[in-house]
Amino acid sequence: MSNELSITLVKSHIGLPAKQRAVLLGMGLDKRNKTVTLQDTPEIRGMISKVSHMVKVNE
Repeated sequence: MSNELSITLVKSHIGLPAKQRAVLLGMGLDKRNKTVTLQDTPEIRGMISKVSHMVKVNE
């Protein structure tokens, strides 16, 4: 398993519930098509699972 994940926001967060918006902002994804590189931890995997319909993940 890789140490880092590349996460890209592929859909806009407009109209999402506040909790899902907070998860995206917590990962640093505030604009569409923005990509962030985060450590591969269980906490980040949990955040990804909450917004899996909004993001694209590359290992």
